[in-house]
Amino acid sequence: MSEHVVIEIRDQVQIARLNRPDRKNALSQAMYAALADAITNAENDANIRCTLITGTEECFTAGNDLSDFAAGPVGDFETSPVGRFLFGMARAEKPVVAAVNGPAVGIGTTMLLHCDLVFAGNNTAFQMPFANLGLCPEGGSSLLLPEWLGRVRAAELLLLGGTFDATKAAELGLINRVSEPSATESEALAACAQLAAQPPAAVRATKRLLNRRNTSELREAMLAEGELFGERLKSPEAAEAFKAFMEKRKPDFSSFS
Repeated sequence: MSEHVVIEIRDQVQIARLNRPDRKNALSQAMYAALADAITNAENDANIRCTLITGTEECFTAGNDLSDFAAGPVGDFETSPVGRFLFGMARAEKPVVAAVNGPAVGIGTTMLLHCDLVFAGNNTAFQMPFANLGLCPEGGSSLLLPEWLGRVRAAELLLLGGTFDATKAAELGLINRVSEPSATESEALAACAQLAAQPPAAVRATKRLLNRRNTSELREAMLAEGELFGERLKSPEAAEAFKAFMEKRKPDFSSFS
């Protein structure tokens, strides 16, 4: 278990809190492994009926720790820490809720596509800057976003990679509610408490029915994304983007074809 993911179980609700404030909760391989373990633990523990993923009032996550990921993926994608977390989220039978404030970059946005309920503070800045970094979409976003939003809206979010606020996310149907940052987690916990009080088998059955349409397609999309993401991590474009990020300058892609 990573020290940067704090796990608490409260009244049959598991709380997984990102706790790396000095790096804006940037996710390392160890943090992915801890989150994957938390999802697995919830599925196997009859005392846990719901999981809440959250950060702080100021920050959800700035995305992947680029220095940690520059070396490329760890082993086979599906069994890597990232893959275990993403596939665990996609396959979870018990509800997963998110409380999001501040930066929600990359995986900080795409992981929400696998949550059942999402509460966001009005200070939240969502962004999926994969193409900007020489990478490609992940987390099933290349399938789910066009399905949910239509192709042109999905293309705007994934190709241009700009930021959008919680009001826009609510308009797009990506989140349930916009809150004051100080109230985001308490509102999410109230929803978790309601889920935990519901008949557990009925909740699982309902979630299974909601997800049944795209189960096989989603796995295929996530595997394709994972393979291409691994290739893109080793690309000259990604190297330039990462170097520019470390040097705090604008990347120059003018020489690439």
